[in-house]
Amino acid sequence: MFSFMDRLSEQAKAAISLLDDKVVYGEVTKILGLLIEIAGFGSNLSIGSMVHLCPDSDIKDIPCEVVGFKDGHALLMPFGTLEGVGLGCRAVIQDHAQVINPDKLWLGRVINAMCEPIDGKGFLHQGSNSVPLKNKPPPPHSRQRMGLQLDLGVRAVNTFLATCKGQRMGIFSGSGVGKSVLLSMMARYTEADVSVIGLVGERGREVQEFLEDDLGEEGLARSVVIVSTGDEPALMRRQAAYVTLAVSEYFRDQGKNVLCLMDSITRFAMAQREIGLSAGEPPTSKGYPPTTFGELSRLLERAGSGSIGTGYITGLFSVLVEGDDHNEPISDAVRGLVDGHIVMDRAIADRGRYPAIDVLKSISRSMPAVLTDQQNAIIKRAKQIVTTYEDMSELIRLGAYRRGSDPEVDEAIQIYPKIEEFLSQHKDESTMIEDAFKQLAGIIGIDYAVNTSGDALL
Repeated sequence: MFSFMDRLSEQAKAAISLLDDKVVYGEVTKILGLLIEIAGFGSNLSIGSMVHLCPDSDIKDIPCEVVGFKDGHALLMPFGTLEGVGLGCRAVIQDHAQVINPDKLWLGRVINAMCEPIDGKGFLHQGSNSVPLKNKPPPPHSRQRMGLQLDLGVRAVNTFLATCKGQRMGIFSGSGVGKSVLLSMMARYTEADVSVIGLVGERGREVQEFLEDDLGEEGLARSVVIVSTGDEPALMRRQAAYVTLAVSEYFRDQGKNVLCLMDSITRFAMAQREIGLSAGEPPTSKGYPPTTFGELSRLLERAGSGSIGTGYITGLFSVLVEGDDHNEPISDAVRGLVDGHIVMDRAIADRGRYPAIDVLKSISRSMPAVLTDQQNAIIKRAKQIVTTYEDMSELIRLGAYRRGSDPEVDEAIQIYPKIEEFLSQHKDESTMIEDAFKQLAGIIGIDYAVNTSGDALL
């Protein structure tokens, strides 16, 4: 009984902390598309402030965010539709900063960008610790260094693209190449304590498929999933990304090792582009306004290692490469911000190898330091074989290469299919780090000894 009352008291405190000590009103003076102008707010608003429009009807209040100012009026964009809103509509200004109140009971739940449950499992408990929605990353001088390698359960990543705790990686590919399935495999098989998954601008049809077929009950049990579908307003899609990082920061500050997955960072950038252009920002590269790239940097910097004494946020952010052009603005910007990139190739997917990771074009910036000398030797040798084969692949396919002309090419022709088979992995299959290295070492003919603790013997 005491535990229940104590928990109820925490919820009451959290709810009371969100109440305003005063109420400031404005009124709608202009509506143009999804851009709303309000007046009568004095000096009570700033960029990012929350305003609730209150139609004179039974329609629920419509939350909006201030995105700019013009001629003494504030410019708002809504988180929902503007049904019932007209000139003179009352606008209630929210005086406190945007915060959320995550809790460990959020594990196994699916929520929207407003932190409302959408999984049909009832009430979502609110914790006592508030986390700012647009939180700042820890100061650089107080951050701990990246941790040891994180087991993600995917052979190609665990070996060729070793990822440390607190590292940020981008997953780059065009549409339909398998980004979502790769992310779900990592969420299901990772050794991280908690997975926080942000589905930003996702197709509504695919959400349930992702939860049931890809993530599964086991993966969902230790995950928090934040969903904003592509038909929702731009502010909701952007908000989903902020909530994903805020929930990750909550668990990190509890000392947890967090795997933060976001699909996709490109749709976050597209939402920010829509917001910026509506507010009157000038378009630059491919129509993206300058604030888009600043917001990308601020969002991605929130992932990574926390302050000393806290946990880690290992971030994996998918990037939807427009037109399979890996030099388009968002891909280029993200590649310069993260600590490595996983490139998924459509040609590899077309020949039936999944996950379609191009190990030669991908890179992890924590390598080779995170691996042992023996592991680095295995990866170096495997890459040499793959490079040799692919350099001669055109001649091999045409039948222009004669066996015996080059011993290295002959060896590559024999071993390459086995490496391809090693890189191929079904979504219901997982392989631990040491097992993956042992398999790869056997393929290329290197002895690999592992001691009982699982650390490679040099």
